[in-house]
Amino acid sequence: MPVLDQVIEGDCVENMRALPEGCADLVFADPPYNLQLKNELRRPDQSKVDAVDDAWDQFGSFAEYDSFTRAWLGEVRRVLKPTGALWVIGSYHNIFRVGAILQDLGFWILNDVVWRKTNPMPNFRGRRFTNAHETLIWASRDPKQQYTFNYEAMKALNDELQMRSDWTLPICGGHERIKGTDGTKAHSTQKPEALLHRVIVASTKPGDVVLDPFFGSGTTGAVAKRLGRHYIGLERDKTYAKVARERIAAVTRAPNDAIEVTRSKRAEPRIPFGWVVERGLLPPGTVLQGTQKRHRAKVRADGTLTCADATGSIHRIGAHVQGLDACNGWTFWQFEHNGTLVPIDVLRQRLRADLA
Repeated sequence: MPVLDQVIEGDCVENMRALPEGCADLVFADPPYNLQLKNELRRPDQSKVDAVDDAWDQFGSFAEYDSFTRAWLGEVRRVLKPTGALWVIGSYHNIFRVGAILQDLGFWILNDVVWRKTNPMPNFRGRRFTNAHETLIWASRDPKQQYTFNYEAMKALNDELQMRSDWTLPICGGHERIKGTDGTKAHSTQKPEALLHRVIVASTKPGDVVLDPFFGSGTTGAVAKRLGRHYIGLERDKTYAKVARERIAAVTRAPNDAIEVTRSKRAEPRIPFGWVVERGLLPPGTVLQGTQKRHRAKVRADGTLTCADATGSIHRIGAHVQGLDACNGWTFWQFEHNGTLVPIDVLRQRLRADLA
């Protein structure tokens, strides 16, 4: 097993080569954007804009950047579990090159997500649109393997509406922005914790291992620790690594009963209706009623239902009595309990709880 919950210093490609194959459930990558800045950027009052001009973001050519991208993505693919997934974030400067290369390497793109910034930096020169978003690519390692997606949790996080692929979040600032002793930003591209919270809740389970090959100031590790996930952080800059360690040390892990998320119904174990019958929860002969009390059917010993002119599964008979092509029998049929009609789905949930 790899060293968990640690910041490993050095080149990300070399350090990933030292990790065992299939050790990570998720990779979140915030690679250099290769912004290709040529001149200083100044505001109308001639004050200098604190732009990303770090040496780690500078490459001699697109070919050099592409070679670097193939190297780190190749190692990401090796260290991911077959059921693992990758999130990579970028801007228009690099995300299309990264996307093409990850497809060449066999990753399967699941979504591109637009992070729309509520407070973007203005376009001071007035020659282009204000660059108000970044793009995240979410991709599975293998198109034929099942990956983690906590759909119901994302829906709950979004006030019971389906989570869309455009996320409106502020950039990192205020008390969240980590600063050095001189008052300047400790890292020029620190991402907001809200962004990582959404990524990790969406695509991991408690106890999963999240690898970040461009760890920077440690946002991934801080959020992973708080949510009860393990992290592996790779960072070549010693100053950034020190900032990340100190930041994560101050994070308190949430209690075990608070890190669980609403599970996707597709991830829950399948329960045949026959199990409900054979366990005596609904004995043969029990009469079920439809949701509007207009339809009735009787439970048989083999878990089928019978009505006036047909016999079949809870789904088939539910569709038949309504004249429909399909029906979810679990939510359509009800049984009487203490004078009240209750969906038979509560019995399925009871059996699922027994299996947990």
